[in-house]
Amino acid sequence: MVEVRPPLQNGSNGTTTNGTFSLKNILGDEHEEIENDPKLNGQTSGGWDEEAIERPLAEGYCIECEDQPAEVFCENCGDAYCDVCYSAQHRKGSRKQHKTKPIENVRKAAEDTKEQVKAKVDEHMDVVEDEEEDEEWEPIASAIPSVPSGAQPAIGSSVGDWFVERSRFIPLRLTLGERKYLRLLEAALSVSEYTDKIDTLSFGQSKAKRIVAQIKELCAIMSGLLLSADYKAGQELFQDRDFQANEEFYQRVFELGRRHKIMNPDKMRTTYGKLIYLLQDSQAPEIKELLGFSCVKPINTVYSVLKEYDVLDMLRDDLINAATQEIYSQGRSRREIQRDIKTKERAIETLSSRYQRRGISQEALRQCLYSIGDNHAFLRVNRDPCERMIKYLQDYFHPTQAKEPKYSLAIRSGKGGARLSHDHSKQYAYVIQSLTLWKEILHDMFHLWSLAEEDLLSDSISYRLRDTGQGLNRVQPSPKTSRLMHTILHKAQKSVGSWVGSSVIHMGDHNVPNALLFIDKYTQIYRILLPICNTLSQIPSLMDKPALRSYIEDDFGSAENLTKEILTDFFKHGFDGSGADNFYDAGSCIDGRLTSAWNWCSSLEKKRFFPVFLLTGFIGFDGDW
Repeated sequence: MVEVRPPLQNGSNGTTTNGTFSLKNILGDEHEEIENDPKLNGQTSGGWDEEAIERPLAEGYCIECEDQPAEVFCENCGDAYCDVCYSAQHRKGSRKQHKTKPIENVRKAAEDTKEQVKAKVDEHMDVVEDEEEDEEWEPIASAIPSVPSGAQPAIGSSVGDWFVERSRFIPLRLTLGERKYLRLLEAALSVSEYTDKIDTLSFGQSKAKRIVAQIKELCAIMSGLLLSADYKAGQELFQDRDFQANEEFYQRVFELGRRHKIMNPDKMRTTYGKLIYLLQDSQAPEIKELLGFSCVKPINTVYSVLKEYDVLDMLRDDLINAATQEIYSQGRSRREIQRDIKTKERAIETLSSRYQRRGISQEALRQCLYSIGDNHAFLRVNRDPCERMIKYLQDYFHPTQAKEPKYSLAIRSGKGGARLSHDHSKQYAYVIQSLTLWKEILHDMFHLWSLAEEDLLSDSISYRLRDTGQGLNRVQPSPKTSRLMHTILHKAQKSVGSWVGSSVIHMGDHNVPNALLFIDKYTQIYRILLPICNTLSQIPSLMDKPALRSYIEDDFGSAENLTKEILTDFFKHGFDGSGADNFYDAGSCIDGRLTSAWNWCSSLEKKRFFPVFLLTGFIGFDGDW
């Protein structure tokens, strides 16, 4: 039954109001009575800057994150936590000594009376209902493979469900025809001034109308470009001049851009953000109503395509390892390379013919296999430099004490720009933890990117345009991305044992306003580490030239000393908490570690070993390697 609220009777003159806060009521003579009216205590104005209403925590859920089922009960705190939140809250200090019980034991202890039994049944029903409402959260934790990073099944061994889990978030490689539409989208976005006209403080036309006008203008540009590229297809698009009728075309083109960017993070660097912000605005209910159609559709992944035609068994076939392997040329003979190429081609042809079904061609199956191979190439370029740097750290430095005082990793706050004070052993642990965390993040980057787009393009999570100190930014919570990030952090903490420094993850605040900027930060890791790894790997070849050998021996003593000096400087000042423009935004938090590494990159030309980087072909951290 809908409750009908009667009009308020103001005490002084008996005038009536509509029972809500309005400009007329607030500016009237009786505004104080309206403000203090008890009937309006629970009513919210729904303004853009209102805080979210606090709702009671659902029974059986974690007291900290409030969206995951509780797994352990802390006897000292008296609260129930999920495994990730408990580890984060009790990893050091006096809380580390707290005792816990499995949550099942706590529930069994409450079975003494009939009232408690009835309460437990009601609690169970509430949890079931809440799980049905929050079922979208479950894949976040369950979709992470149980195998460690990089533990891809060896060629010839049983693959199980490893490729099935990975393929859920691997976008499908674009075909030749789709790349033509991608060029249309990039051309339209390059001339669009969407963010300049929307993300600004304006007192003219309403924001909703401005958004609709800009989206329609972009769609019109794409339609015009299509007409110039393919007259017949353009004529069909222009036949009724109705944007709503062409919804499928625009969804497809926008999806191509998103898919291409995920597969190639170094592409669309100036247009992808514009595209995501446009789609983010188009998801608002009032914009959809004015626009008449939706611009967003799910990303086509390898898993979605194979599941549609019921050929997921191809991902469990033991031949898939050979069909998707990446073939390296470094340090191998031509004969070995040619042998691997032929093995890979035979495996691809065998799988595509074996699993061909009605509705899906061999070419489509090959496209899926090539897409998985692209994912392996992404991991090699982005994740493997982290593993190489970990190997350098372990080979050249002792975990507890410096072999030579000159190559100690100890840092002190205020010295050399450092913001942290660590002795050698603590800095060693801090560096290896940071590199391990980066490796885990990049291993699951496609999964993170998928959830980041879900958060950004959600029709239920709005953003606020705020001045974060770096201009106007869209500050938006990212619950799904944040949850997976905490799971990855927990996994990294368990793999390294103890944890040095802060474990705070900035997301949805002035440091990292939204998931788009979070993803952008971590796709740049290879731009930092890969040039360093390449320079270090080419130092032995420099020693083969007499003039360069003389330079290295005169200035550094030997090639090994040069390598140690570069690594020592990077491991000290690339992880010293520096890089922020104020005292509060730097330090040892998760994002501050990456900020420190970028700060080291900006000062590389001041280092005395900078000429060695130039001699190995270094042209900048934003160059091609």
